[in-house]
Amino acid sequence: MFHHRHRLVTLDYLPKAVIDAKKLYAWHSRRIGVTNDADSGSRHITSLDAMRGLAGWSAARPYIQASSRSQLSTGSARFARQLHFQAQLRHRQNAASQVKAQYRSVSTTTATDVGSGLTRFKNIVLGSSIVVFLSFSYLYITDTRASIHEYVVVPLLRTLVPDAEEAHKYGNKSLKALYSFGLHPRERGNPDAKGDLRVEVFGHVLDNPIGTSAGLDKNAEIPDPVLALGPGLVEVGGMTPFPQEGNPKPRVWRIPSQNALINRYGLNSEGAANAALRLRQRVRQFAYQLGLGLDPEAEKAVLDGEAGVPPGSLTPGRLLAVQVAKMKGTPDNDIEAVARDYVYCVNQLAKYADVLVVNVSSPNTPGLRSLQQTAPLTAILTSVVGAAQATDRKTKPAVMVKVSPDEDSEEQVRGICDAIWASGVDGVIVGNTTKKRPDPLPRGYVLPAKEEQLMLEQGGYSGPQMFERTLALVKQYRKTLDKGPIQLTPEEQRGEKPEPKGSDVQIGHDGSAEITPERVDESVQRDQQRLKPMTAEAEAESKQPIIKIPERHAGSAEPAHELQAAEPAFSASTHAVQGTSSRSPAASAGNSSNTSPTPVSEQKEKVIFATGGITNGKQALEVLNAGASVAMVYTAVVYGGAGTISRIKSEMREEMKKR
Repeated sequence: MFHHRHRLVTLDYLPKAVIDAKKLYAWHSRRIGVTNDADSGSRHITSLDAMRGLAGWSAARPYIQASSRSQLSTGSARFARQLHFQAQLRHRQNAASQVKAQYRSVSTTTATDVGSGLTRFKNIVLGSSIVVFLSFSYLYITDTRASIHEYVVVPLLRTLVPDAEEAHKYGNKSLKALYSFGLHPRERGNPDAKGDLRVEVFGHVLDNPIGTSAGLDKNAEIPDPVLALGPGLVEVGGMTPFPQEGNPKPRVWRIPSQNALINRYGLNSEGAANAALRLRQRVRQFAYQLGLGLDPEAEKAVLDGEAGVPPGSLTPGRLLAVQVAKMKGTPDNDIEAVARDYVYCVNQLAKYADVLVVNVSSPNTPGLRSLQQTAPLTAILTSVVGAAQATDRKTKPAVMVKVSPDEDSEEQVRGICDAIWASGVDGVIVGNTTKKRPDPLPRGYVLPAKEEQLMLEQGGYSGPQMFERTLALVKQYRKTLDKGPIQLTPEEQRGEKPEPKGSDVQIGHDGSAEITPERVDESVQRDQQRLKPMTAEAEAESKQPIIKIPERHAGSAEPAHELQAAEPAFSASTHAVQGTSSRSPAASAGNSSNTSPTPVSEQKEKVIFATGGITNGKQALEVLNAGASVAMVYTAVVYGGAGTISRIKSEMREEMKKR
């Protein structure tokens, strides 16, 4: 084979006629260098020019060319077939590659879809779990029944903030902030809806007879968050006419082993005007939420009862009490100046309160408790009642006086009750902190050395040890108040005693007061004028059973006050400024369907609120059965946290079931 135009030509196809040429070719091949293929045995000519020099070339040339053309044609066809085969092979390979790629793509897509679906499912489960957990946590933490409030929050706060006063402020600020975001603790489930703890007070039907004492919210900063905890009454204050710092710090100490406190705040206050500003803003915000606007007209509409809620609490079934006090620097012997302090506070705060509380019993203001003597107390309370009646509001706030547990002799109690009747106030809050130091509980317990040292601090003591004293005082005040105004002797009724000159209330050398018949008659007439006829709605609601507890007023000498099983309990007959006449329990014990309003002349019962040492539902029931209409707590909340009110009410219901 030789190269022809760069293609190989095989000489084996030449005819025999050109054998000489082949020989010449072979010979010449050796000379010019012919390449032998050892594998095929074919000889190849590497140079076409060498062929042309061979003898016989002319004869061999046509055969060679014909053979070359045939071979070229055959080679081209073979080459084309090879190319076609290779093309088909590449096409098949490409097709196979595409199929594999598609399969891999489908597999990858399927795997990706499966993985993506699984990831989405995991994300959904995780997200749902987080939402459920956060929702459960929110519902749990913001529920007053959660034990975390007593066993986690309170100990943690006491640990982080050792100073009791600073811890109290921090707790109030936290509660206020949580309320603004809707994250505050609240009583869920509306356990008061069934009405088993309802009580009538000052013409209002409260959902329950548990209240909070002043001191928890001194400057009316958190009345709504405290109301959300579930009490039927919240007392804020005490407010003084102008801001005052109170006594130097430190002035509050904990006695942890006794769940007790000692304080000598000294009526620290931001002043009545600042508190009134907060309460006014609260009323206007409430009016705005009702669509009434933010102007004074909207405020007046709410205060006049057009919103259908008490003007103080702004919550159905709840009342807001505002406590007022005198300035520390006002001389105690200047009764007119003292009365002006109280009247100033009333003028500022009365229209935002359902109940006004006159504090004459703080042990931390020098000389304040001396105002509990009959004559000065009567003068002060008379001024306060007059100012309350002048409140620019359709319904007037009730007035109560807060007395000390240390004035517990029969003469002291009788003198205070005489002042209550003579001045026309609506009731009394029995109990405050005491200057005395009760024995530790349980009996025989020895206080730690640190607490023993703290017990020597001056100030008012509050704690569970106060309960027995509070219970006894409630019975004593109930018995004394139920006797009505002071009873005159036959000689006084005949006018044999000389009538005093000037004021009807005369003060003797010993500080005792002498109340004349004219003064008593005037008080009774004033009380009668403040009453209004019972409305049909009030009469219908008064016939609903409120609570079923036996042996109310157990300490009273009058059996008519004992509740029977079917009797609406805790009905507080008062000189209610709202005008709803309450029923006598004895009159209700028979047939409630035939109950009619009691004549005005028989409206002699004054309201009693009890505070001091009440820590559980059983104790609350005891003071209520002893004659109180509301059981108030303070120290129990400090140690028990936000769930204290709910716990006490639950314990009351359990105790009622036992009975």
